[in-house]
Amino acid sequence: MRQRGDRLRRRVRELHLWLGLGAGGLLVLLGLTGSILVFYPELDALLHPESRPAAAAEARTPPDWDRALATVRRSFPDKAGPWRFEVTGDPGAIPARYYDPPERAGRAFAPMMVWLSPDGSRVLRRDYWGEYAMTFIYDLHYRLLLEDRGRVLLGWSGFVLLALLLSGLWAWWPRGSWAKALRLKLAAPGQRALRDWHKLAGLAGLLVLALLTLTGIMLELPEESDAALAAAGLGLDPPPQVRLEAGGQGATAISVAAAIRAGHAALPQARLAWIETPPAGGGSYRLRMQVPGDPSRRFPHSFVWVDGGSGKAIAVQDARHARGGTTVNNWIHPLHDGSAGGLAGRLLVALCGLLPLVLFVTGLLRWRSRRRPRLPRPAVG
Repeated sequence: MRQRGDRLRRRVRELHLWLGLGAGGLLVLLGLTGSILVFYPELDALLHPESRPAAAAEARTPPDWDRALATVRRSFPDKAGPWRFEVTGDPGAIPARYYDPPERAGRAFAPMMVWLSPDGSRVLRRDYWGEYAMTFIYDLHYRLLLEDRGRVLLGWSGFVLLALLLSGLWAWWPRGSWAKALRLKLAAPGQRALRDWHKLAGLAGLLVLALLTLTGIMLELPEESDAALAAAGLGLDPPPQVRLEAGGQGATAISVAAAIRAGHAALPQARLAWIETPPAGGGSYRLRMQVPGDPSRRFPHSFVWVDGGSGKAIAVQDARHARGGTTVNNWIHPLHDGSAGGLAGRLLVALCGLLPLVLFVTGLLRWRSRRRPRLPRPAVG
């Protein structure tokens, strides 16, 4: 029985070795880009000072959402569809997005990104998703720059990366002294030192790396993930039915400020995170809001639709009343980027994203040193 267990352990170690050599580079790429993306809004602001107000007093100006909408409509007259404004809650510029700009037709995801002055009166910066540093890194992390094919490829590759992590745990699992298995010998020779650093780095980040890999798979393969949740008996909420009131199809009559008031009346305890305006021809506002208990601050999961003609809330989606599968989905992204744990969670994810590089380098060096032919010992006497 022990011999069979030894053979199995050797096979698992061989599997771990070849998975590491074959897919370890991908894990390093995802880890490093993921570490950067944990703080991508902050890093983008540092890289682009033109998107920040010049004066501190201007930065503290309360946002005027109606003025902001008028500014983008006037500045980009060919963009007559819905605009999305991010409500950061922090002093500074107003980020806005226009999805599916005609000049980027054919791209899977390339919205026009705009930053407005805090009062909404002028455009500070205009760019396109994927064409500046932080969104390039985002697309590299999320889709390997291959658009939808890259997303699917990464999703299924996630299972290989999960096998890499779990095979490492299996290969290490001690059959004797746990103290010996967890020991780090600082003065050990090269081979032993590499093995110790490799195992301890892997153990230190295993749970977080496995969680990041699993949530990454679910983000990359949403349909397959939803099917798995449904098979596990976790129900999913259908999208709400949004119907405009009579006359609501005409030109939008209410202001953005009035739509916000209607949204807060429908979800009085919620914090506003995003404002999606109707097209220029009329329609409904969609307000994205964070209710108590929602783990995601930047992309929360409650919505209020407000009729642009009457100003009445015509549909509400409250994350607190979500079914089991939808609740699981609501946690995926904030767990993946660490934001569910606040600043401490983001720092933890950023640090763990560096561990695959440590694991790959120590594993590769150890493998190369073991492949070197051993010199014969000199004869004695």
